[in-house]
Amino acid sequence: MNKYTVQVENGREGKNGLPSVGPVYRSSLAKDGLLQLELGINTSWDIFRLAAEKYPGNRMLGWREVIKGKVGPYIWKTYKEVYDEVLHIGSALRQLDIAPGSRVGIYGANCPQWAVAMEACNGYNIICVPLYDTLGVGAIDYIIEHAEIDVAFVQDKKVKQILSSECRAIRRLRSIISFTTMPEEQKDAAASVFGIKAYSWNDFVSMGKKYPSEPLAPQPLDICTIMYTSGTSGTPKGVVLTHETHATYVKGIDLFMDQFDDKMTVDDVYLSFLPLAHILDRMVEEFFFYKGASVGYYQGNIDALRDDLMELKPTFFAGVPRVFERVHEVSVFMITGILKTVAELRPLRRLIFNLLYKLKLHWMRLGYSHQTASPFADILAFRKVKAKLGGRVRLLVSGGAPLNPEIEEFLRVTTCAYMIQGYGLTETCGQTTIGFPGDLSLIGAVGVPATYTDLRLEEVPEMGYNPLAEPSRGEICVRGKTLFSGYYKNPELTKEVMIDGWFHTGDIGEITPNGVLIIIDRKKNIFKLSQGEYVAAEYLEKVYSSTSIIEDIWVYGDSYRSMLVAVVTPHKDNTHKWAMLNGIKGSFSEICALKELHDYILQELKLAAERNKLRGFEHIRGVVLDPAPFDIEKDLLTATMKKKRLQMLKYYQVKTGFEL
Repeated sequence: MNKYTVQVENGREGKNGLPSVGPVYRSSLAKDGLLQLELGINTSWDIFRLAAEKYPGNRMLGWREVIKGKVGPYIWKTYKEVYDEVLHIGSALRQLDIAPGSRVGIYGANCPQWAVAMEACNGYNIICVPLYDTLGVGAIDYIIEHAEIDVAFVQDKKVKQILSSECRAIRRLRSIISFTTMPEEQKDAAASVFGIKAYSWNDFVSMGKKYPSEPLAPQPLDICTIMYTSGTSGTPKGVVLTHETHATYVKGIDLFMDQFDDKMTVDDVYLSFLPLAHILDRMVEEFFFYKGASVGYYQGNIDALRDDLMELKPTFFAGVPRVFERVHEVSVFMITGILKTVAELRPLRRLIFNLLYKLKLHWMRLGYSHQTASPFADILAFRKVKAKLGGRVRLLVSGGAPLNPEIEEFLRVTTCAYMIQGYGLTETCGQTTIGFPGDLSLIGAVGVPATYTDLRLEEVPEMGYNPLAEPSRGEICVRGKTLFSGYYKNPELTKEVMIDGWFHTGDIGEITPNGVLIIIDRKKNIFKLSQGEYVAAEYLEKVYSSTSIIEDIWVYGDSYRSMLVAVVTPHKDNTHKWAMLNGIKGSFSEICALKELHDYILQELKLAAERNKLRGFEHIRGVVLDPAPFDIEKDLLTATMKKKRLQMLKYYQVKTGFEL
């Protein structure tokens, strides 16, 4: 057993039709029992209220204003200023007769008003219901009706969508409040057409000032938020999270972070661009508030993210693997941009870069931190990589899906920052497992149980996964105080996933003998071919994505066929290089239509399959090339960049005309 985990229960063989279960692992920081909350910090509201008392003059929320078409520097509000505004917004909600337990929606991109509205809900015991900024009208309609939302805070450019005839659920709202201004014609339309009252942000703040009301502090087991998962299929599920789950998460992460020499301080700065309606960003921000640190919001344009990085110079950066690996929108500063910069170096400089990389990696593998492994290499080669992240980043966190080990290693060596992976779901209020910043042995894994979590695997017999075998594999199950209270208005689904206090995640994992978790696949993404063989789609996509000519890939098969096919989005730069080497000219779209490229990619997929010793039925036998990336706008990806497989099937059946 290593220093990170302890085994608190043995595994046991399944009997009487019940599946086998593996050993139960827990963080060594909680070896005497899972984390207990301290008196006075039991709710999400406690976290913010106490921070405002302790750090009133600290910078809390920052944003950039656009003046005459030019984006200015970051402007900041202090904890005291935000706290006062929260009381005004909460008082205005009370003036609208929004009682404790009512549901209030927040719809829009990350910004200070989003956070203020959220904290106002916390302070007045109102249930906050985030609405994904990227969700279509149909999903917005569903959530407003399903959650019975009374009032919605709406980003100014989303107001028109909410007030359109397409949004049928608008008629159940009593009021909407714009994040900024609200033109008189929109106010009139809201009143005359839909019978609802509309407010600008400043008007709503003024109403709260005029009619002040004391906060109505929530209790730990009161509902803090109903967070709807974007879902890879079907309608969104409302995940109910209490104030206690939020407080436990924040305190648990603080206990974890406090063991490292590089302590987090009030001077730390977080760049917020992942959706606040998603659990990862929400909980990172709550942790920063707890520490009295600063959160700066991106300007709302993902293409301008590098400019925000250079201006804000954050010390902490959280993203999903697609951000860190190769998302087109942000490749200007992340791994694609870095590797391109290296590739364009003169041969001698590239040789020096690679030698310094190997030198630093060698010392890091021996246990040296990134700071002490090779300061010479950092100064000579890697400071430029660090500069691409703003120059001050100390910690990078990846979550939402497994990160490619090669990418993780590269970032750990070259960014001059700590890099860790975590694993969690909305249902677990964020991270369930977490890596250790300086330990390269955890590369490729998603870490060990957090201080508030028990972890074990459960047998999936139809797929051959047995947690008592070697290696130990099965469905990941979680127990602890950060678990959700259930799916809103869906007790049947809650019973399906909550069995004897264990949440069944639907993810397939492997646990090493010392309690380190590796994600293999999603249970629902494993399908059977006609010959009865099971295929793990996400695992194969990870294997095939290592091919340099491939930007992204969706692997498809079903029980009526014996072979796999795939849709491939080729890597633009590498495709042009291939074309140039083969004397081919044309646009990217024209090249993607060529049979020569089609055949070359099929051959590269075959080589990748052989290199990784895939079984015959796991080989890709046919491909469709699409020059356009999979994206959210086409409803092919969730907000956390997971593939919507049913939507992809429908989309490409129509686009290609093939019966996939």
